Amino acid sequence: MTVKTKRQNLQGNHACALGAIAANCRFFAGYPITPSSEIAEQMAEELLHVGGVFVQMEDEIASMGAVLGASIGGIKAMTATSGPGFSLKQENLGFGMMAEIPCVVVNVMRGGPSTGMPTRPSQGDIMQSRWGTHGDHPAIVLAPASVEEIYLETIRAFNLSEAFRMPVTILYDEVVGHLIESVELIDAPDLIEREWAQEPREEFKPYAAANGQVQPMARPGDGYRTHMTGLTHGEDGFPSQDPKTVTAMMKRLLGKLDHRREEIDSFKRLFCEDVEVLVVAIGITARAAQRAVVEARQQGIKAGLFRPVTLWPFPETPFQTTLTGVSHILVPEMNAGQLTLEVERLCQSTDVVISRLNRIDGQPIAPAEILNQINGLI
Repeated sequence: MTVKTKRQNLQGNHACALGAIAANCRFFAGYPITPSSEIAEQMAEELLHVGGVFVQMEDEIASMGAVLGASIGGIKAMTATSGPGFSLKQENLGFGMMAEIPCVVVNVMRGGPSTGMPTRPSQGDIMQSRWGTHGDHPAIVLAPASVEEIYLETIRAFNLSEAFRMPVTILYDEVVGHLIESVELIDAPDLIEREWAQEPREEFKPYAAANGQVQPMARPGDGYRTHMTGLTHGEDGFPSQDPKTVTAMMKRLLGKLDHRREEIDSFKRLFCEDVEVLVVAIGITARAAQRAVVEARQQGIKAGLFRPVTLWPFPETPFQTTLTGVSHILVPEMNAGQLTLEVERLCQSTDVVISRLNRIDGQPIAPAEILNQINGLI
């Protein structure tokens, strides 16, 4: 297959919309909110050209419900928001997790809590993106750090949502969302499309998959009887509180990512072959960290960068294999220390010293701040 490319200057939020279109997203429901509104604006225009549907809903709760409904109807669907709207989506996101409905949710982070700082960047939704809805559930969250990566990770988000039958979140900060860069947009190869049930109707069970497999969905109109609920349920989809049934359902739901981590995990490493001071960061902070690590190397410091592109599930094995020879870890982030919690969890059995660099004032962390902290660790 010949992959076509087209170079253009593009804003991050616009790249997200174009990535969705390239992934065959044909439905968008949303509500305007800074700093994600450009995604909705671009989707409203792009969907006109491909026979899709754009709906501005009355609020973020309804937006999430509309996206789930469209996906159940067989259409790839997406919504986009920022922190306050992401909070409102959590109940319906939980339904999407339980009922196993593919869709994509974009959260362009801004300062919080509550209304916070609508026009200022933050990385304060890291833990919310993993644990925002109640109960135990799987989560796939992708954290792009450039305009081109937003485009590519949006395509990958749709592929993962279809492959694992679940909502997938794309998480990036306001700076990356409004950044304009020259990028090459590729025609998306190897798209994963919806898998529809093919077995005899009387044998179909919508949640009968086991061992990490994902059961095909019933196409509306094909005559399959299916029951979809947010309640715990059996293989037939009907509600159940029988302990054995619930245990089997929850183990399958929580375990379906573990069997295929090679399809999910994505990360970037810089100068990690002989690293002694490792910086762990995402988003625009990782861009600043990359500059700081390069300058630290020029000073003779063996610094390196580990950047999880797949934020959740965190790429644990690649991260832990990077720790050989590491004496210090620095975690710069635009919050009070959320990513640090995961790093600390994964370093419990090591002697690595973990340091924090946090900003919660709506200002991005500069390369010089990170470099100064690196120098202070030596």
